[in-house]
Amino acid sequence: MKKILITGSNGLLGQKLVELLINTTENQVIATARGDNRLPFKDGYEYVRMDITNKEEVLAVIAQVKPEVIINTAAMTNVDMCESAKDDCWKQNVSAVEYLIEASAANNCFLLHVSTDFIFDGKNGPYKEDAEANPISFYGWSKYAAEKLVIHSNIRWAIARTVLVYGIAHDMSRTNIILWVKKSLEEGKNIKVVTDQWRTPTLAEDLAKGCYLIAEKEAEGIFNISGKDFLTPYEMAIMTADFFNLDKSLIAQADSTTFTQPAKRPPRTGFDLSKAKEILGYEPVSFTEGIAILAEQIK
Repeated sequence: MKKILITGSNGLLGQKLVELLINTTENQVIATARGDNRLPFKDGYEYVRMDITNKEEVLAVIAQVKPEVIINTAAMTNVDMCESAKDDCWKQNVSAVEYLIEASAANNCFLLHVSTDFIFDGKNGPYKEDAEANPISFYGWSKYAAEKLVIHSNIRWAIARTVLVYGIAHDMSRTNIILWVKKSLEEGKNIKVVTDQWRTPTLAEDLAKGCYLIAEKEAEGIFNISGKDFLTPYEMAIMTADFFNLDKSLIAQADSTTFTQPAKRPPRTGFDLSKAKEILGYEPVSFTEGIAILAEQIK
């Protein structure tokens, strides 16, 4: 039994992790986030307020809790917002990681940090763990900088990189491609979806499971934790329409030049999962299975 502290417990991954840990393991779970606890269930874990951008608070909470493992799921992940709010992005994605590393060193914690495919330029995905990073957005640079801090620290660490996470938060606060396509088609709206970006979309529950497998083994190093299907958003939209028996003719193909977004997106990422499968026994669901899981949760 371990004492596991989770940052960002109000976020999608944080929620799924707390749920997974309290329902399927004997571990002692400490959930932390910046404001009030927004988890809909209150039993089986302890909640402590912790703003990861406040160094004193991070050091004090971790010294008090003394977890064996810290899983850092907190981050500023809105890629376009990171371009316009660079200071906030750096505070949440880089400075916060420095504080967590310092706290981990002081209390001998194993730190699992969650990172992203956006550290790559997307010229030749799917990527293995040892591929060379070359971010093309400020968000990507902030996540890459944080990885460097973790890798060059003197603590025990792991990095779980992921790709295009989808899932349903308890308060339905976040949308995702499946919900967006379903809602648009149900309303009879025409939608344009890109055909020139490739990803391995990741069910939030799978990412939580991958993080748990790393934490349980305290497996050190970098692990790719994503879905296994290599798809374009257009293909994801068609599969969603098929699953819910909705009108596919409303979905038009587009390329990314159709959309003006402040941040550049890597065209072709996606991950090779061999290492996570071999070392951790990680096995994600297919995208179709993922849609089915979301469909159940919507009910």
